[in-house]
Amino acid sequence: MTDHPDFPRGSNPEDSAVVVDLDHYRQNRDPLPITFHRRELDAILWIYGRMVGEGEWKDYAIDHTREKAVFSVFKRSGEMPLFRIEKNPKLAAKQGAFSVVNTQGRILKRGHDLQQVLKVFDKALKLVD
Repeated sequence: MTDHPDFPRGSNPEDSAVVVDLDHYRQNRDPLPITFHRRELDAILWIYGRMVGEGEWKDYAIDHTREKAVFSVFKRSGEMPLFRIEKNPKLAAKQGAFSVVNTQGRILKRGHDLQQVLKVFDKALKLVD
């Protein structure tokens, strides 16, 4: 007899009936990536469009991982991102799930409300060479 992770050592799986919630089982095996909701993405793309119009930004990338969602903006596509707009739900109860991070990794603004966090771009943030 082989050991099964859901049964104590020495017990026979055929002797016990176990009910497993399929949704819970799937989430534990392969958790869904963190994503931006439609309204969040609309707010980010509005800022992105404005900055493209001003000639500051040229390209973007979106990454969805198990820990966070990241919207990166670039001056040129082959470079490091100028800014990263991140959503990390694990920080929602603490500093806030949303943050704007610059190229050096410094957090420019963090908070619970994405609209407030994105106001960091209302100021003239420009890359200094």
